[in-house]
Amino acid sequence: MANVYKMRKSTIYLTCISGCITVLAFLLLVHPYFNAQYFEKSLTQKKQLVQKLGLTDLCLFTEARYTRHLSQADLHSAFQDHPMAFEHFPSGSVVLPPELIHRREKKRAQR
Repeated sequence: MANVYKMRKSTIYLTCISGCITVLAFLLLVHPYFNAQYFEKSLTQKKQLVQKLGLTDLCLFTEARYTRHLSQADLHSAFQDHPMAFEHFPSGSVVLPPELIHRREKKRAQR
């Protein structure tokens, strides 16, 4: 009679998950090493494009037009649905209002 060792299903599952995590971690560490030259070349091309086009603003958020380019947003675009409407996008609550509004409110408070 053969003594066959049977593994539990949970042990097999945990072994497979651990193996997959190990492989993914290895690939995450190795991938940048093999593609470094490509990314450096791509970054150089992007820098040249930005310089050629004269781009100045950094696009921090891609959700709403008033959070994409803060220097290009008008003061009322966040309230386009209704002045008392809730913020649709989380980035709108992270970004501070422009410095111009702060200065204007300080002047009003001093009066």
